[in-house]
Amino acid sequence: MAGFLDKARIVAPRTFNRWLIPPAALAIHLSIGQVYAFSVFNEPMTRIIGIDQSAPGDWELTTLGWIFSIAIAVLGLTAAFGGRWLERVGPRKGMVVAATAWGGGFLVAALGCWLHSIWLVYLGYGVFGGIGLGFAYISPVKTLIRWFPDRPGMATGMAIMGFGGGAMIGSPLAVELMDVYAGPDSVGVGATFATMGVIYFVMMMFGALIVRVPHDDWQPAGFKPEQASGNRLQTQGHVHVDQALRTPQFWLIWAVLCLNVTAGIGVLGQASVMSQEMVGVSANAAAGFVGLLSIFNMLGRFIWSSTSDYIGRKATYSTFFILGILLYAAVPSIASGGVITLFVLCYLIIISMYGGGFATVPAYLRDLFGTAHVGAIHGRLLTAWSVAGVLGPVLINYLREFQLNQGVPPAEAYSLTMYIMAGLLAVGLLCNLAIRPMADRHLMSERELAAAAE
Repeated sequence: MAGFLDKARIVAPRTFNRWLIPPAALAIHLSIGQVYAFSVFNEPMTRIIGIDQSAPGDWELTTLGWIFSIAIAVLGLTAAFGGRWLERVGPRKGMVVAATAWGGGFLVAALGCWLHSIWLVYLGYGVFGGIGLGFAYISPVKTLIRWFPDRPGMATGMAIMGFGGGAMIGSPLAVELMDVYAGPDSVGVGATFATMGVIYFVMMMFGALIVRVPHDDWQPAGFKPEQASGNRLQTQGHVHVDQALRTPQFWLIWAVLCLNVTAGIGVLGQASVMSQEMVGVSANAAAGFVGLLSIFNMLGRFIWSSTSDYIGRKATYSTFFILGILLYAAVPSIASGGVITLFVLCYLIIISMYGGGFATVPAYLRDLFGTAHVGAIHGRLLTAWSVAGVLGPVLINYLREFQLNQGVPPAEAYSLTMYIMAGLLAVGLLCNLAIRPMADRHLMSERELAAAAE
């Protein structure tokens, strides 16, 4: 088995069809995208003992909230510190480890539900699942970029679109399975975890089995590297992952991603309440609004990253920030005017750019740092996501509470937050505009490149 997983065993023949790689990556990302739908388990897990309603000894929602938080935290740590190992062993071994950890995490979480041990659930879905999330998220990135040097934005967009859309499959699947397994003595969560763990393991192993890497000298027909990426930031060389952290370009892109995600993730988490309070829509209409946001989050990952292949990564992010500043600044006036359609349209565009930022950044890294260590560099960059995941919701929630305590009506309580978000995006725009081509002193030598290829 070890030999089957070796990096040398997955070098593709020269007749290999590179369009088989996006389905492999999509199988991985559709599986782990389920993490965005974990909230469907929260309410049933509060009545595992009581079945029909919560009973003494049942878990509180505050206790269950840590499951998702642990998984996301471990995702970031795994991506940041596991990227170097992944570069060395190749995508197949990384995907198999991810499938085992993600699928196995569901099985351990199922055991935790059956034994009513929250610590087993934390260990299973949180720790093991988080490890699977981290390796699975970054495993396909370098492979896709190497197979599609002519369209890296489109290629990574197809995969990362799956992460945004995984919840659209995972949520109804979980609800349907819990309905099937529920009975007089069970809410069906444990059996649902076990079933989903097996399903996702099989899906991810399918991706691992068909993934291949190209020969070192392979290029698509007619491809001219000097014309790639549609911008002047294309580095004709490669930067080591450790050296990348010493460059201003890495930290500028870190800030660019963090600020773009901060502006979007707070809205995504509070979209239902915000739409009800700002424009007075019903709870059902707010649920529909949240569904639309999920669709545009997914579509934005593909459309914006594909667009970046033509206008360049720097221009794409500048578009995110300029449009975002205008939209956030306009939302309070639009909401106060009661123009619901325009309010919804503004946020759909904002969320499409939130998703597009995730999908475009791997190609941005490839432009600046080359492909030798792009997977590991991407893993370390994802710490910006972790920071934004705290910063965005805190800004939305605490500023809203502050405004309400000052006697501001609920419909106007988000106005200050929207203006602050516009200000953060202005800072992001300046960071993006400050990014310059990579200096030659940061590039790897021929000896270092040969060592990295081994």
